Amino acid sequence: MTKTHEHDRPHLEQADWDPVEAQEIIAPFVRLKGGLMEALHGLQQAFGYVPRQSYDVLADAFNLSRAEVYGVKSFYHDFRDAPAGHHVIEVCQAESCQAMGSRGLTTHVQKMLGIELGETSHDGHFTLKAVYCLGNCAVSPNITFDGKMHGRVTEDKFDKLMQRTAGLAKKGENA
Repeated sequence: MTKTHEHDRPHLEQADWDPVEAQEIIAPFVRLKGGLMEALHGLQQAFGYVPRQSYDVLADAFNLSRAEVYGVKSFYHDFRDAPAGHHVIEVCQAESCQAMGSRGLTTHVQKMLGIELGETSHDGHFTLKAVYCLGNCAVSPNITFDGKMHGRVTEDKFDKLMQRTAGLAKKGENA
């Protein structure tokens, strides 16, 4: 399996569930302290999300209950229940960004994409996520677009990012 950091490829495609592959992914982490987190990351990388079928495999491997596995998985917002869209947009909802207009920006983005926070568009192009502090408070409000940080984002600046993304998509279609 080729290792790829999630920010290098945020739009992972969904792979078919394979319990043998899942066990191979999990095995190196079973004896490590904090190994469950590494196993969850490995499964998400391989399958594009953390499949529900993996909860039993993880529980058996780490000698945990299914509920404990789900509790860890659901606590961390980066673990997905379904594959992400081709483009992942995260809008900061922390206090500094809110003070500088992130709520209005979030509403604008939701209307433009036709989805709510935590959803993926029906065509699979966009996933919109809330994050709570990107550590870039001096230039609030902040978003990440496919893992790249953007500060001082206004509705107009977001629209320009979207136009640029649409232009790149059209170039790819014509290639």
